[in-house]
Amino acid sequence: MKTYAYFPGCSLEKMAQSYHLSALETTRVLGVELKELEDWNCCGATAYFHVDELLAYTLSARNLAMAEKEKLNLVAPCSGCYKNMYFTREHLLRDPDLAEHINDALAEDNLRFSGSANVQHLLEVFVHEVGLKEIRAKVTNPLKGLRVAPYYGCQILRPRKDHEDIEQPRYFEELVGALGAEPVDYPLRLRCCGGALILTNRVAALSMVRNLLESAVKAGAAVVATACPLCQVNLECYQKQVNKEFGTEFYLPIMYFTQLIGLALGIPPKRLGIGSEFVAVMPAIAEARDADPVPTGK
Repeated sequence: MKTYAYFPGCSLEKMAQSYHLSALETTRVLGVELKELEDWNCCGATAYFHVDELLAYTLSARNLAMAEKEKLNLVAPCSGCYKNMYFTREHLLRDPDLAEHINDALAEDNLRFSGSANVQHLLEVFVHEVGLKEIRAKVTNPLKGLRVAPYYGCQILRPRKDHEDIEQPRYFEELVGALGAEPVDYPLRLRCCGGALILTNRVAALSMVRNLLESAVKAGAAVVATACPLCQVNLECYQKQVNKEFGTEFYLPIMYFTQLIGLALGIPPKRLGIGSEFVAVMPAIAEARDADPVPTGK
């Protein structure tokens, strides 16, 4: 069993508990241990890097240093947390003077950043570490007939890695296909969901959510799969407000990709946090299967 230092982040403590539950359930079945960092702290989120950059880097560096102490690579399910800690590691490796300055602060906690722990998004662990072949072999409940819109969002691909196609990525689609579902192509899969803009320019943010939902619906998606708690909240929780603002009638389920994996692995929906969402997921899945019945062999 491969072990990673797991950084759930603030969102998975409360509003994204279903992401947390499904992450733990699915990785366990696939032979991966997510060992939660003890005494982890907020990564600084989106805003703090614009308030106090030095302290924001220190927050992320502290989490990285704790993972290093455990001699484990760090995994984050939240795209924002992933981006912040990935960029912190890269920046401090390029700026040893800044790293030393931050290490002076970390010494108070008996910690030191060296850059030895890599940072990965949870989606990358499933695709590149576990591997699609292994996932496909463990599928006991293929999601046949289910048309899924994989939503990368704007942050997962922002840390540019060698040989990664940031314009036309396919690994999320390939993961959906490995589960037996049908990934749908739609133009806005890499666009921002509006993020924290909902707090400062509500109409603009709702417009971005409307455009994303419209793009997925026009492509024939029955559900949207996301890999970020903030994206999930914007796309699901604000559908009613979008409908009211623009006269639309969206009722599109938004799932975490880990929930999709869990269903395909035969894990009961309740253990994946399914049932707590605003837009019910299971009716869409049942409808997809009724439309594409499993052959009886007769």
